[in-house]
This record gives sequence, C-alpha cells and structure tokens, in this order.
Amino acid sequence: MRFIISLILLAVLFSCNNQHKIPDVSNVKVTLTTQRFEQSFFSIDTNQIIPQVDALIAKYPSFGENFMGTILGLDPKWSADTTALFLKQFIVFNKTVYDTSQKLFSDFSTYEAQIKKALQFVKYYYPQYKIPTKIITYIGPADGYGDILDEDVFYVGLHAHLGANFAMYKTGMVQEIYPDYITARFTPDYIVVNCMKNIVLDMYPEKNEDKRLLIQMIEKGKRLYLLNKFLPETPEHQLIGYTVAQLKDCYEHEAVIWNLFTQNNFLQTADNNLIKNYVSEGPKTAELGEKAPGNIGSFAGWQIVKKYMQNNTEVKLDSLMRMDCEKLYQTTKYKP
Repeated sequence: MRFIISLILLAVLFSCNNQHKIPDVSNVKVTLTTQRFEQSFFSIDTNQIIPQVDALIAKYPSFGENFMGTILGLDPKWSADTTALFLKQFIVFNKTVYDTSQKLFSDFSTYEAQIKKALQFVKYYYPQYKIPTKIITYIGPADGYGDILDEDVFYVGLHAHLGANFAMYKTGMVQEIYPDYITARFTPDYIVVNCMKNIVLDMYPEKNEDKRLLIQMIEKGKRLYLLNKFLPETPEHQLIGYTVAQLKDCYEHEAVIWNLFTQNNFLQTADNNLIKNYVSEGPKTAELGEKAPGNIGSFAGWQIVKKYMQNNTEVKLDSLMRMDCEKLYQTTKYKP
C-alpha cells in the first residue's frame, strides 16, 4: 500500500512541477481570424458555377487559385464546360463530407482559440517568428491534402477531421493513401496538433537524408520536444500520434525499446531501408510485437532529448534545435 501511495504522490508532484514550468502567455498578443471557405464553396449555385467560382477566387485570391489548381487538380487548359462539370461533380460527391463537417464544426471558435493559445507559446519562445494571422477552413479530396501552412495562413482541411470511423476513410481510394493507423488521427483533436507540427517544420525543416539512425531519432525527438512546448497542455500521445494505451506501453517498456536499437547495433546504421522502419509512420514495430506502434525510434529520441533538457535547463529551445545530435546523445548518457 505504501508503494502505491508513493507512486501516486510522485505522479501528483510531477504533474504539479510540469504545471509550474508552463509559462504564462496570457499577455502575449496574437491576432487570429477564421474564414470558412468551404461554406462559400458549397453554397455555389451549380447552374452558374463558373462566374460564382471566379467571384470566390477574387474573395480568396491566394488560396482560391491554389485550391482549384493544386488541391482539386483543375487543368487551366480545360474548357469552361469541362471545368464546370468537374466542380459540380466534386460538390455533389462531397455533399456528405460537407454536411458532416458543418455538424462538427458549425462553430469553429473552440479550435481557433486552441490554435491562438498555441501561437502565444510560439511567440513567447520565438518572438521574432512571423506567426500566421488567419485560418481558412476548406474541404478537399479525402485522399488529398489536409492541413497546410502557407505564409501567414493555416489552411485546415476539415475533410481530414471527421472522426476515425467516418465511412469515406474506409474506402479503398482513401486507404491507399491513408491507412487505418493514419485515419485514426483524422479527428477534430488533431487540428491544433497538425497546425503546430507545420510551424515546427517551417522553423526547422527536416534534412535527414543519409544521416545515421541515432541522428534521425534525436532530430525527431527534438521536434516532438518543441511541439510539446507549443502545446504543453495537449496529451503526449496526440503529439506523437499514438493511442493512450500505446504510449503507456512505450513508457512501461522503454528499456526494451532501447535494447532493440543497442543490441542489434542499429544506432549507427545509415541504411535507409532499415531506418524508415523506426522513424517513419507505420502500423507497428514488428520486432516488439503486434501492439507496438510504429515510429518507435522517434519515441526513443524524444526521451533522450527530454533527459538532456532535464539536466540542462538553461539551454534555450533554438540552441537545442541546432545542437549536434551526437554531442547531445553523448552528454545525456541515456540508458533507461
């Protein structure tokens, strides 16, 4: 009984300490507005589709053209009749997607507030970074783009947040691009997570080609650590894209996970065919069992980075992100 009480007490103390480390960003000024492109697009009179689409593009000058050309794949060489037919078919085919999105997101203010809060943390840690000032929601093909960062705008693809069990996600068309372990995250909860992941990638683009597994693990871990700083109140399992049970198992078997890399001499490999098994999206890590999630190397790298920062609290985030990964690893002496 004493042991259980001690564990609970430690958990409470740890939680409290984490809360104290979260800075107060309430006075950090962030301006953010939301525009509902999909509402305007799906309100188009399909009998006058070309002039109304032209008017919509004029209203959304940068996004409108990208939506038509890049997201929908309209060919500018098509005739007006072909373009009109294509757009009409898209609207009709995606009517259920639109209707579902409007039930879930009739009021987008909750998600705007979450993104705004995250941007306050971004601005707190990186005052010189130019943060987005707008959110534009849209609906595109279910097997296409989702959430995008473009200059000062978040484009939020509502079609990618309709709930893991949304019927269209189970179709062969979507499953070819986004299998179940990906669509499990196609929920409203991941809107702010995806937006902040795009911010992290914008700040620190990934350049991991031909780097050893250890380096790639720590680079991934750095990004998860930074994401956690921007979203300190978001559950960790959402940051890495696991279920609650998967993350719990990872922590319970942290030493086993690490042994997978050390005992097989994987850390120094530069074999991309091997590396992608551990720092890329995947349904599982076969060597650890059917229930072990993919991307397990990123989890291990995250733990290395967290240990380093626990022992080096004076290190600023930008310094961490630019730090030599080998040096970080050697300094940490990580061994769960």
